[in-house]
Amino acid sequence: MSESHLGTGRRQWVVMHPKDDVAVALTPLAPGTEVAAEDGSFSVVIRQPIPFGHKFAIRRVCKGAPVHKYGQVIGGATADIEPGEHVHVHNVDSLRARGDLLAAAQGGQGKEEAQ
Repeated sequence: MSESHLGTGRRQWVVMHPKDDVAVALTPLAPGTEVAAEDGSFSVVIRQPIPFGHKFAIRRVCKGAPVHKYGQVIGGATADIEPGEHVHVHNVDSLRARGDLLAAAQGGQGKEEAQ
């Protein structure tokens, strides 16, 4: 299930799964832009410029905590991330191509066990 916001006739952002810590900008978002879910589950003010296709936090993520997108862990926060902040390589250690970290995030299941 996903939720997106329509602004001036265009979708501005999308959340792919209710468990997600991030939303994805479908248009560039300027600092000061208010982003709020229609169901009231979150409301944030964008703190930094968010380029098209980039992620921003919709809730606080503490340093060392997993970051969720698509309802899955996509990495770990390398710094505290506040709502409305840009979420990218400067504050997340990605699990992409990191089978060792992915296995740990899945509770120790290796690739072979997960299939």
